[in-house]
Amino acid sequence: MGHREDLLEGAKKCLAEKGFARTTARDIVNASGANLASIGYHYGSKNALLTQAFLSMVEEWGDSFTPDVRGAGGSLERFRSVWDGMSGQRDRAAPMWAASLEIAMDREGLPELREMVVSSEDEGRKGLTEMFTGIPEEQLEERDVRTLGGLYQVLVAGMMVQWLYNPENAVTPEELTEGMRRAAQMMLNGEDAGADTPA
Repeated sequence: MGHREDLLEGAKKCLAEKGFARTTARDIVNASGANLASIGYHYGSKNALLTQAFLSMVEEWGDSFTPDVRGAGGSLERFRSVWDGMSGQRDRAAPMWAASLEIAMDREGLPELREMVVSSEDEGRKGLTEMFTGIPEEQLEERDVRTLGGLYQVLVAGMMVQWLYNPENAVTPEELTEGMRRAAQMMLNGEDAGADTPA
């Protein structure tokens, strides 16, 4: 590998161990074996390098995450199998999730990175919707992405936070699936009861 690639790998290692705010240019140099001047030469700045490192982490995780999806699209079996896959990858994905959370919490810093993350939000929702429902991304309508994709995105974000701060007591895929089943059943029962009530 050349200095550019070494710096990128070193920056990913630093992000995983220290996050954005605590990583210094010297940390990256020490982790990569490159020299300080090469950061500016190859990436322009430390923040630009960390941005590329984060995007690379996300891409690598996305490329490697292929859950053993079972069951019909939208079924509880499929819902459970996707969460089983995510749970099995949680330790590997933890540095990426921690970096994502740091970006979300830092409203002032790294504006370019925040813009990139926000601009890719719809693509993320589409991918999640296809994974959980089996509907190919190109067949999804905007309402599917906004409603189903939004729901799955919120669930993933919430589970991510639980896995980061209290992994021993985080909801399991089995519990999450049963909770979804019960919540859906209660909502359907509520709608049925409302339909029978005279206006």
